[in-house]
Amino acid sequence: MVKTEETTTMAAGWNEVFERSRVVPPPCQTVRLAVESHLTESHGFQLSLSRLTTAHLPQKSEGEQDVTYQLRVTLFDRNHQQFFGKTWKSSPQKMKTTKISFNEVLYFHTSLRLLSTVVVLELVSLSPRPDGSQQALGRGFTVLELFTNRPEAQAADGDRRLNLHHGSPRSLLHPLLKDTVEYSSLLKTIDGAHLEYVLKNHQALVSVMHLLPENVLISGNENIPGLATSPTGDALLRPQLLKMLPFTLNKLTISLQPSLEKFESQLLQLINADCHNTKQGPEGTLRAVVIQERRLHVGVHNGWCFLDKPQVVVLEPLARSRSDSSSKQSSLVKDSSTTSPPPQMLGLRSSLELKLTNHQALAIVFQLEFVFSAPIGRETMLSATSTSRAAFLQCVRWGIWFPFQEPADWKGEEIQIVLRGGAKPNPHGVMVYSTEMSAKTQSPVTLSPPGSAQEGKDTITFRLSSSLERKASSPKASLRTKQEEVSRQRRSPSSPLRGQRNIPPASPPDSPQGPGLSLSQLAATSRYPTISHSSSALPWQQTFPSLLHPSPLASAHQLSHVACSGVSNIAHLEMDLQREGDASPLAPDEGAQLQELPFTPVHAPVITLGMNVPSSCSASSRSALAHLYSAGFPNIVDSDGQVAEVLDPTEPVTFDLRREEIDPLQGNLLVFQFLAFTRIPTAGVGLDWPDNIYFTFQFYRFPPVTSQQLKLLISDNVQQKASVPLPCVLASISKDGTVNSGSPGLQVQFKVDESFLRQGEKRWFLRYLALHTMHIDIWDSDSLLLIGSTAIELKFMLRQGRSAVQALQEVEVLTTDYVVEDILLTSADPGQRTTISPMTVQTIIRGRLHVRTGNIGCPVDPSKRKAADVMPSHPHIITPCVVTGGFRGGSLSSRNILRLNARNAAQAHRLEMDGDSGPLFGRGIGSDSFVPADHNLSEADGVRRKLDCMAAVHQREGKEEAEVTGRTKEARLARGLNKMKPSEQHSKAECIANMLSQAITTQHLLYASLGSAEYTEFLLRNPFNTPQTVTVHIDDPELSVITDTEEWGYFKALTKTPTALEENMFHLEEGAPGPRVYLRPKESLHIPLKYQSFICDHTMALQGPRFLPTGKGYQLAKKNLSNIVAAKTIKVTFKAEDGKPMAICQVNVEPTPHVVDQTFRLYHPELCFLKKAIRLPPWHDPSVADVSHISVRCSDPNIICQTRMLVPGEPQDVYLKVPGSPSPLIKMFFVMVFTDKWMAAPSQIWQIYVHFLERVDVSCVSGQRSCQSLVLRGKQAVRKVKCFSSHPQEIEVDPEAVFVLPPAAVQELQLKVQPWRAGSRFLYVNAVDVENRRLVASWLLCLNVHRPVLSKAFEVCVPVGSGRGSSRKITYTNPYTSSRSFLLRSDHPDLLQFKEDKFQIGGGESYTIGLRFAPSQSPGSVEILVYVNNLQERTEETFCVKVNYS
Repeated sequence: MVKTEETTTMAAGWNEVFERSRVVPPPCQTVRLAVESHLTESHGFQLSLSRLTTAHLPQKSEGEQDVTYQLRVTLFDRNHQQFFGKTWKSSPQKMKTTKISFNEVLYFHTSLRLLSTVVVLELVSLSPRPDGSQQALGRGFTVLELFTNRPEAQAADGDRRLNLHHGSPRSLLHPLLKDTVEYSSLLKTIDGAHLEYVLKNHQALVSVMHLLPENVLISGNENIPGLATSPTGDALLRPQLLKMLPFTLNKLTISLQPSLEKFESQLLQLINADCHNTKQGPEGTLRAVVIQERRLHVGVHNGWCFLDKPQVVVLEPLARSRSDSSSKQSSLVKDSSTTSPPPQMLGLRSSLELKLTNHQALAIVFQLEFVFSAPIGRETMLSATSTSRAAFLQCVRWGIWFPFQEPADWKGEEIQIVLRGGAKPNPHGVMVYSTEMSAKTQSPVTLSPPGSAQEGKDTITFRLSSSLERKASSPKASLRTKQEEVSRQRRSPSSPLRGQRNIPPASPPDSPQGPGLSLSQLAATSRYPTISHSSSALPWQQTFPSLLHPSPLASAHQLSHVACSGVSNIAHLEMDLQREGDASPLAPDEGAQLQELPFTPVHAPVITLGMNVPSSCSASSRSALAHLYSAGFPNIVDSDGQVAEVLDPTEPVTFDLRREEIDPLQGNLLVFQFLAFTRIPTAGVGLDWPDNIYFTFQFYRFPPVTSQQLKLLISDNVQQKASVPLPCVLASISKDGTVNSGSPGLQVQFKVDESFLRQGEKRWFLRYLALHTMHIDIWDSDSLLLIGSTAIELKFMLRQGRSAVQALQEVEVLTTDYVVEDILLTSADPGQRTTISPMTVQTIIRGRLHVRTGNIGCPVDPSKRKAADVMPSHPHIITPCVVTGGFRGGSLSSRNILRLNARNAAQAHRLEMDGDSGPLFGRGIGSDSFVPADHNLSEADGVRRKLDCMAAVHQREGKEEAEVTGRTKEARLARGLNKMKPSEQHSKAECIANMLSQAITTQHLLYASLGSAEYTEFLLRNPFNTPQTVTVHIDDPELSVITDTEEWGYFKALTKTPTALEENMFHLEEGAPGPRVYLRPKESLHIPLKYQSFICDHTMALQGPRFLPTGKGYQLAKKNLSNIVAAKTIKVTFKAEDGKPMAICQVNVEPTPHVVDQTFRLYHPELCFLKKAIRLPPWHDPSVADVSHISVRCSDPNIICQTRMLVPGEPQDVYLKVPGSPSPLIKMFFVMVFTDKWMAAPSQIWQIYVHFLERVDVSCVSGQRSCQSLVLRGKQAVRKVKCFSSHPQEIEVDPEAVFVLPPAAVQELQLKVQPWRAGSRFLYVNAVDVENRRLVASWLLCLNVHRPVLSKAFEVCVPVGSGRGSSRKITYTNPYTSSRSFLLRSDHPDLLQFKEDKFQIGGGESYTIGLRFAPSQSPGSVEILVYVNNLQERTEETFCVKVNYS
């Protein structure tokens, strides 16, 4: 039991807010007038107080330099001359040159939108006193009118000025100002003193009005529990609510001391005595006051107000059946019998639904209230039971509890808190009965000892549990227990369902339970990652064993992003399926708020592997390993032909970066050998499934790999046991369908050396191997259905100075699926049947994959070695080239300009030519090939000379063909001349300007990857002797100038750029083409530039296996860098004041692929929006000062991707909203997760595939066949199609064989669905083009399977460990008068076998069904359903056999 100590002070956070939120109520006449004017809805407003200007202030003090000024704002009703609400005080500010800058923003909401409601603002000076306190002195005030002459009108918007008046706001209480509309005629204005403000409506405040009381002025930076903090500091500007999670409060009891009977008797004595002393009743009414009802108010309070109207429930006197109150077996019974013991406590039989959010200042407030009944007038004692009585209420006790104060260890425990009494401030604002006061009153009865000792014993006890936890936990009760519960609900008048229906009208109905979140979490175990849905932990107390860690590739400057060698663990949130089953359906009130209903997920949950991969230790037996190694797989050998050193996957790997850097073998040939696949028996599929498979994966930043078809081979000479499956050796299948059994396995190689790695990338690659895993998807190559996913650890590929290493890993292939249990069809309330069953997610092991990984060291030629692991001195500074040569004269032809371009490009190590003229002339023109033009030549001679020059150019570039005739050459050169020849529309001045711009152009090559910011600085020089204001023009929005000083310093620290940092360097103007910078004569400045792209190409290969090029039995994945980020050329022009360019920087973007950290596959109905929430674990990196800036970006601008911070320390959710596509299209995109404020590099990059399928809903009964028709439409070409299902033993597709689908034809498919397990499930059907191995159509079958009506139930015991099993018999009688044939089916064919699967008996005859139960090696129990079906697979009878293995 969790007990809370009785303390005089409450929680610091809540008490602080509660003390500040105590307000003065408005005049009741004003409230009544607003209601009569139909102004019942509260509106939100924003008041911005910017600056106060004053030339002369009265009452100046001596120490003016130490004086600060403060604004105080209060609401005022001028009709009744009364202040109300709470006075808001600004932060003290200094006066600077007769101006005081406050820059404060206030928010409030009110329904008193009347002319009489105004705002009074007072300027107060604060001067220090010798004792350290401050003296406040009023310097003037002003009055702000909120509303116009029409009461229903909104507040006036816009910028305004308010004149300050002499005196104090207390002058508004003078009788002369009563009923005065204009104060300006009676108040004296301070000359030159005015306050600038902005008042406007704030509609965004509507969503958070339940968190704030009315008529309270508040700043956006104040603590408001229930409201998410904002990075800007103003949480009310764009308020974001914290997620409210449902909780259930039950088993509530209240103990009053010394006992309930004595407490109530004493209370009645005092009330009757009080009535006698005040002479409010005759002598006969002394004992006529009775307790009519005992109520309990339960509400959630955030210190400001109740988040919702407190719920009121009626308590009943209860007595314990045992004297031991702490016994777990004690039950509460109603005090309805005279023979029962007297009531000892008050209790609540039903439960309460509360919505809470995880915040320390959130409290649950309890108020115990008694309803007393007293007779009216001079009546006899008989009138005590008549209707002529008056009722009055009195609060007797109240209590408060903070569920989220540290430590929150109340999970699953009984909570006991102390109830309070007396005249202390409480959230309900009422007077509370106290025994201390009653002790001083004369009473004829003897009172218990007064004081806190008695009050300390008044307690309330309850249990609080998460509704998500209750929904997620679904213990399997036995069949007999379920039947007993159903029958008990039918006949028991005191069942919970009826008990709730019989609640008195004074008690409001239970709060409707909203949709919950089902949290799936992968935990790293010794075997495989499991998804937990039945954890007893709270939703925010789910443990995540790892942290986010950054991607190992972006730029070399991102090394500082590595926090620690953690691993990622991501949970997926889906809306839960069920509502509370025992809640009584009550008719909603008219006009009540609509309640959101839960929905069913329509796609299978994805599995997040990350580093939480299946254990790589071998689970196979020695015989299985011997069978595996006898297949003859090729060895992994080093460059000398020696077998690579074998590493043990069970032992930890030590990683020394220094050892890798000094390794003489700097090249790495990474080898992946896919050896075998072990089938695991799975429900719904045969033992020989799958037959053919293929893999998809992506290693580092190489292009994604899709393997060819691989056949699963089993040797005929090996004895196969069903209990111990042997691994199936993989063999490649060629294009003609033949199996290459001579070269078993599949080998894929990746070569990583200095020619592949960029500068400084070597350490990133090594860190990638040390920390990352490689995600692998395994597909059925026949049906193109996903078998499962797995991930292999790459740390065993670190050589650590060895010539070659290898490791054999055996990992589980996992998949996940929703499982929804269904109740019996004989439920007492069929209307609520679909709202009772909880939905869980289970992990299914589809098989084991045997993979051998290796790394072979390769020597590198020192003369050709590129410093991939060495950073250049200043790689991020662009220094313009100095043009030493002048213009040599000659023609202003394009050829001359191209020669200059080639010279500039050579200095920048790269030449990017545009269009057709680049390849034609870019490489063939040298500095000595220029021929001056002769303007005296005739036009024909000039053309001939140019043609001769072009012929020489083509000959030098090697682009001439010997077989081309002279006429063809002439035509070809003429076309080239037309391209090169300047247009007549271009003047010589334009050509000169173009040539001069090329002379001041600096080329810069930039390697960019998705989401990574590339930082550079351009050295800008002012060549003039006069100062210049330079404007930066950039023709691409992905390249920008860093104008924020903090951001500039951040990137400088990351890149270790030694240049100086200057604050406020740029001048920004609205509408300007770019930022401006001031340069002194001959001055040089470094202009910071940042390139970052979030958009990439989403084209992907068609689904299906591929045929990689073969070479000596090995499969090679070549280094073909995919064009993810678009290659482009960006021009940055620095223009002087006259608009002429001073310098030009041409940035040539070279795209490089990025590293994928996580891969998700989602299945969703076509043409529907996919809404997905992925939960990130908390970030606990002590080296990072501020981790609240977690942001996400999506590579597809049509997809909504965002994240919200709940409270610091809590996990964040990444929300996705993906537009639908027609079936069977697959949409692929990337999600980038950033953990730094300026988004320098993504910490995680996720690749998400969304498979869109055609949805088909099927409702059926388990064990019985149902039929469903599908329509398959032909495309443009003739196809040979075959249909496959994900569970062939439960779904049969007709036609079963291959059929021809003509163009634009319609083919009807018949599905025969016969599931064996009850509940909601998701199955898949694919139509595949068998010739091209391409997907034609795909369907998502949403099954809602009900349990059948049971005829009989049996129970049998089977001994454990005997190895023989057990045999039993069941007698079945044919209910028909004619002979019939029947089929026997079971939902557990692995545990139960029939003597005969089919039998025929005559009408009315009996047949003995022989049952054979398989042996078990472990104790337990299981329920097996036996179906007796007819020949059409319609169920005639269903038996339930509970098997106890003991």
